[in-house]
Amino acid sequence: MSEGTMHRPAQRDQRSRTAVVTTKRRQHALAALAAVPVLLLAAVGCSSGSDSGSGAGAEAGSADNAAKATPEPGAGETVSASPTVQAAAYRKLPEPCAVLSEKTLKDLVPKGVKSGKEGSSNDTGTRGSCSWTSLVNNGVKGSQFRWLNVSLLRFESTATRGSAEELAGAYYKSQVQDAQSAEGAKNTRSEPVAGAGDEATSVRYDLKKKEGSFRQQTVVVRVENVVVTLDYNGAGLAGEKTPSADGLAKAAVKAAKEAVAEVSSANGDGGAAAPDPANSPTSSASSSAKPSASPTKPPSSSPPSSPSPSASKKS
Repeated sequence: MSEGTMHRPAQRDQRSRTAVVTTKRRQHALAALAAVPVLLLAAVGCSSGSDSGSGAGAEAGSADNAAKATPEPGAGETVSASPTVQAAAYRKLPEPCAVLSEKTLKDLVPKGVKSGKEGSSNDTGTRGSCSWTSLVNNGVKGSQFRWLNVSLLRFESTATRGSAEELAGAYYKSQVQDAQSAEGAKNTRSEPVAGAGDEATSVRYDLKKKEGSFRQQTVVVRVENVVVTLDYNGAGLAGEKTPSADGLAKAAVKAAKEAVAEVSSANGDGGAAAPDPANSPTSSASSSAKPSASPTKPPSSSPPSSPSPSASKKS
């Protein structure tokens, strides 16, 4: 056998091995190419799942979380729709010209018992006043003049302005301050009054006018949500001597206590057992009929025909 013949089988074997290796490489390459679509599909699937999680599913999850974060009323709990305030103790006022007995009027205004004149009011349920005038003529000795006025002001509770008692307290203080700062007043003296309402103050002073020297007494009393202001003054005219300030003050305090007792009596001695309808912000009551939250003076009665003894107060 020739040398060339011996090399041919070896060459064939080499070519066979080369062919086998090449075939295996091709198979691996094809397998790798076949795996690419699978990986792409898997990646698309993951991306799609991620998008759905940030879409409707995420929105639902956020809504669930928000619902869990919002507190709900517990068992037996109720949600209040509006704030409430303490109800007003007194719901009405007595007739202003009937708060003093005939005996008391005879002591204070001996010639003016029947002269009571009711002041104007746009709502007699919340405000009222009455005044009396007396002139005792003693001939050549002169005359004794007396003037008496009782004012009543009742406050109501509202959710926006506060409790009636607080409003009445503010008005009470303003009335006392007005009396203490009366224009032209001399020898002003203030003192608390015991046994009259929840708080009471008596203010007295002297006032010089062209008709003579007047002694002014103002007693301010707050009882629950009502403020009673009693003004009483006297003067000796045409030669008569000026009345005693102590005597006038004592009579004024007695009359003020009587007026306060009538306020309590008109309301069955007070005490609000039922809720006040004025508590609601939707109350249909007319606001114009209610006392203002800021203290204001009640409507004054018409001045008497005789020289007015009342001091001119600062506005």
